[in-house]
Amino acid sequence: MSERTDSYDQRWLTELETTLSHEFEAQTARLTELTADTGDPAEAHTNAALIAATRQSLDQIAGALRRLTAGGYGSCERCGTDIARERLEILPHARFCVPCQQKQKG
Repeated sequence: MSERTDSYDQRWLTELETTLSHEFEAQTARLTELTADTGDPAEAHTNAALIAATRQSLDQIAGALRRLTAGGYGSCERCGTDIARERLEILPHARFCVPCQQKQKG
């Protein structure tokens, strides 16, 4: 385990990994349902947006799970500092600390 993940409670990280894994499974099932062809052209535009949002969610969850496995979870990808646990509790897939996220969007 890396020093970075040592700064977070191991039990919390284990629970987070379980929660993210369940969310990944749920989003995968949702994507399967959304991509089933209903034959209704009126739903095509709405479904396309839902599919895109679900795929983005899956990418974010998968990234968080990869960082957990690799030991880099909770480290800002821009400056390398620890991301506040409070931020990760609200946004478990966060890749940047708040200041770097603001710079990223700004």
